[in-house]
Order: sequence, then structure tokens, then C-alpha cells
Amino acid sequence: MGKEVLATENVKLNVTVASKEEAIRLAGELLVKNGYVHDSYIDSMMEREKLTTTFMGNFIAIPHGTDESKKEVLASGISILQIPEGVDFGNGNVAKIVFGIAGKDDGHLEILSQIAILCSEVKNVEKIVAAKSYEEIKELFEEAI
Repeated sequence: MGKEVLATENVKLNVTVASKEEAIRLAGELLVKNGYVHDSYIDSMMEREKLTTTFMGNFIAIPHGTDESKKEVLASGISILQIPEGVDFGNGNVAKIVFGIAGKDDGHLEILSQIAILCSEVKNVEKIVAAKSYEEIKELFEEAI
């Protein structure tokens, strides 16, 4: 049995960050700390953000590494930052939920699909923003899949 894609320790509630860079770094650090990626993956996440924003609309950002960084991924996983105050991802786009993604092989495509399904409805995003526990967030994901 592999690592759990969305483990309890990958979720941080009520986070306050000063910038999108801080949010991306924190999302990446959770993935590093919990054994999903090598430390250098965070730099790749920052590089990817410079190429084009990972803000997706509906108060969601999904930072991830570049194609070249796939070798830095040890296991597929996501980290979730709940940022109730929001963080500016540029051009007035505010993210309240930041999903850090690492996909082993093509594992990120399935993860992205699950996030897209869940977050396509703003009411689900609002539920994630309002969630008071890891269990509430996990339940929302399980319902969407």
C-alpha cells in the first residue's frame, strides 16, 4: 500500500500568508516534510508559477512543479492550505484554498480531475474555506469522487 494522497498532516487550516510565494512554499514544504517530494520540488513550484499563474478561479490555486521536476516526486500527494483571509495570486485574483500537487508518473492528472470536480461549484469551495477539521475536508473530497 502506497502513501495516502490526502493525509491529515497534509492539511493546514486557518493559514495566514503574506504572498502567493509564501503560500506556494508552505504547500511545497508540507509535501517535502511528509515524504512526497524532494526539497528541490519547491523551487520547481516557484518556477512554474513564474511561467503562468496557477490560480484557477473560484478562489482556488493549484501550484505544482514543472514537467522537468517529475523526477523529484517520490509519491503522488496533495497538500491543502485553507487561507480564509485569502492571498493575492496577481491581477486581483484571491485564493482562499491552495492545493499543492505532486503526481508520480501521471498521478497528478487524476488528482487535478478530482479537485476540478469538487471545486467547479463555488459552494464546495466555500465549504472547504469554512471547514473546521481535516475530516470535513476529506469528506468533501470523498463525496466528489
